[in-house]
Amino acid sequence: MWIPRRDDRGQAHTLEAFVAAMLLVAGLTFALQATAVTPLSASTSNQHIENQQRAAATDLLETSAANGDLREAVLDWHPGNATTDPPGFDPRSEERTYYSEGGPPNAFGDALDRAFLERRIAFNVHVYYHVDSTGYDDAPVKRQDMVYMGTPSDNAVTARRTVTVSNDTTLSASGFEDRTLSAVASDPDEAFYAPPVDDGPTYNHLEVRITTWRM
Repeated sequence: MWIPRRDDRGQAHTLEAFVAAMLLVAGLTFALQATAVTPLSASTSNQHIENQQRAAATDLLETSAANGDLREAVLDWHPGNATTDPPGFDPRSEERTYYSEGGPPNAFGDALDRAFLERRIAFNVHVYYHVDSTGYDDAPVKRQDMVYMGTPSDNAVTARRTVTVSNDTTLSASGFEDRTLSAVASDPDEAFYAPPVDDGPTYNHLEVRITTWRM
């Protein structure tokens, strides 16, 4: 009968220890990889949601610009309203000149509500316009709030679209459809929120920005 030598048994124990060490290292490696995937997956998921919201806002602006709803919305202004909200303006005040619970009561506002509000996505809509520094102040751009639903979160995204209006463009507000921008600009008491930028046919360039975030 063959009896294994002490050297053979030592080699066998060494081999078993090596295999056990390899299995331990493999297990630790797998555990570390599994732990690292969790935050990365969450980040990837958040990025995907943000990309979806940005794409939805961009598509909404493009569609609304193509069918005229966006132009109608930026021109929905009653002469005599305050131009821009002064610093420290309380959003809860009844004097606000913007909407806070959803889009404005027009086709553009309806599209905003369907795209975002019904999916529990908050949004702000701001209209940025150029300013003639000699006639207003030294700021080259000012902002008029159309919709303000609160302070955006860190994961908010923004889409933008520019609407160019001319001097003979008429307002879309009910009862003022025959008032041109050049006409209301000549009367300080009925001024449009954006002033004329020069003496040419172009009145101003209005950039509409939609900022969205999850509630």
